[in-house]
Amino acid sequence: MSANPQAKPCPTETGSNHNGERDGSAAEADFPDAYRVNRYVHGASDDSSAEEALNDFKRFPTWMWRNTVVRDFVEWLRQHNSALSPNEPKVGFYGLDLYSLHASMEAVINYLDEIDPEAAQRARYRYSCFEDFGEDPHSYGYAASFGLDQSCEGDVVNQLLELQRRAADYIHRDGRVAENAYFYAEQNARLAVRAEEYYRAMFKGRPSTWNLRDQHMSESLDALLQHLDKQVEGSKIVVWAHNSHIGDARATEMGEEGEINLGQLARERHADETVLIGFSTYTGTVTAASGWGADAELKRVRPGLPDSFEKLFHEVEIPNFLLMLRGTETVLSQPRIQRAIGVIYRPQTERLSHYFSVRLPFQFDAMIHLDETHAVEPLERTQMWEEGELPETFPTGI
Repeated sequence: MSANPQAKPCPTETGSNHNGERDGSAAEADFPDAYRVNRYVHGASDDSSAEEALNDFKRFPTWMWRNTVVRDFVEWLRQHNSALSPNEPKVGFYGLDLYSLHASMEAVINYLDEIDPEAAQRARYRYSCFEDFGEDPHSYGYAASFGLDQSCEGDVVNQLLELQRRAADYIHRDGRVAENAYFYAEQNARLAVRAEEYYRAMFKGRPSTWNLRDQHMSESLDALLQHLDKQVEGSKIVVWAHNSHIGDARATEMGEEGEINLGQLARERHADETVLIGFSTYTGTVTAASGWGADAELKRVRPGLPDSFEKLFHEVEIPNFLLMLRGTETVLSQPRIQRAIGVIYRPQTERLSHYFSVRLPFQFDAMIHLDETHAVEPLERTQMWEEGELPETFPTGI
């Protein structure tokens, strides 16, 4: 899966006489899972290593976050923060995604158990609406969307509203520590609202769920920015997400079909303070599955198709380069197909499954092209990943 940074530049530099966070790394990852990593990079957890701090990433596709690249980045971030003086603001690690319905509800209850046990009991009662469906939010979404069971929408919304009404009281109990803890709880309560809505919308079609998910990621990014700015003004956030989420949807075939995305919303809300950077590759290897929920496989990336941007960049014969796109009006402005490889890669149906038309200079501000890339290495390497993909000539080519 391509990982693409979106940076919000810092308009002003601030002094280092603040104790808190100024900058953040946010990812297309579940919020409570990433927050365990955030505690680790701040030296505020019992985890003894980055690999241990990543243990909460248990949902498919686990290899997206439990891999050697993310592990090494998290360890580096921990060392970077440790080397700062006590008064220098540190860098955090956050998730923006909304799939963690049950983990987020549990986090809200755990927070209230510590600070307001009576409110925790009310939260338990509200969230018990989901109990009949166990840990499977898809079953809830099916039953609620077709009227087979009551919706839990009112319960999750009321829980968020109560938490927000008590914010001032909770935050002022213990200064910045309380403010950070409240932010974590509120984000999880907000996530529960969006996740409940998302799973109900799953049976209405792709644009509905896609837009809900990217709206949530955009709202989470804005909330994180506001939270960091309260501590040290002039925050910067780098967001790592797939090209399809980062590149402005209005310049793509997706947008023509009614889909919005995080990059588009960031540009609309933050204008010139947002920089969208895409990644592309011509060939190489990728860690991906053949279907949703399937095991990770080490797959070969087929050479870019004719008429694709990947093929065009390959013909430049420069292995790796950065292409600045903002404000350019060139041949690149003409629509051309672009490849999107996510957690699933089906090379047999690649043109239909993985290519869509884009207008590149309007989609991104810059593009990093790596002509040949190498797959991330999962921390848990399956037999299918170890064996790799069979050659296309199998069995005649043996």
